[in-house]
Amino acid sequence: MKHFKTDKQEGFKQKLKRFGFNRIPAVRGTGAFVTFISDDWKEVHVKLPLSWRTRNYVGTIFGGSIYASVDPVYMIQLLQILGGDYVVWDKAATIKFRKPITKTVYARFLITDSQVEEIKKTIKEKHTLDIDLPVAYEDKEGVVYASISKKIYIASKAYYKNNKK
Repeated sequence: MKHFKTDKQEGFKQKLKRFGFNRIPAVRGTGAFVTFISDDWKEVHVKLPLSWRTRNYVGTIFGGSIYASVDPVYMIQLLQILGGDYVVWDKAATIKFRKPITKTVYARFLITDSQVEEIKKTIKEKHTLDIDLPVAYEDKEGVVYASISKKIYIASKAYYKNNKK
């Protein structure tokens, strides 16, 4: 189910991946659900409801659920988009809690064609790259409740193997 306006479509393979992804214990534990994966993996939507699983002591969504639910998405997207010639790791993250979340919120993960081209160009020239990718949790009206920046490390697989030793 798309929560954001998009021209992208979700194919059968992506629906199966989404189904499986939502059953991984680490993902289920966050209380969130992946609701859309585009055919090209460049767009992913996540829904985080306020529920008994995500509610904290004061009745708002637990900060751990907010962060954990966005943690793996960009890394997995980039692994799918770039393919087997690249190594992709989460490196760091920052989160800004803007407002207490007392309702269902949604996050949209976007990776553009120009970002993919720039990543490939930089890796070809420098072999590694740290890229900062933003995502936010917002409600249906577009009010932002949390802003997250993920720092992702990307390298050519050959470079990574040679420098890992």
